[in-house]
Amino acid sequence: MTLSPSDESRVIEMAWEDRTPFEAIEKQFGMSEPQVIRFMRGNLKPSSFRLWRERVSGRQTKHLQLRDPAVSRGYCRAQYKPR
Repeated sequence: MTLSPSDESRVIEMAWEDRTPFEAIEKQFGMSEPQVIRFMRGNLKPSSFRLWRERVSGRQTKHLQLRDPAVSRGYCRAQYKPR
């Protein structure tokens, strides 16, 4: 799969976000969790990759099935685009 530079940046951003589950990345970009992990390994510095893996390993909000239904996908003001 070939992603544009802006899509690569968005995948990295979504992967770092605590409340964005891997399923959302798969739905938007067609990348499964193992593919996201490989992508992150290839696109981050080794130290950044280790920090990211430590951060997301076992994090319930990164997996829809483990996620508390009370956790909604909120948007910060910077992400809000008025219609």
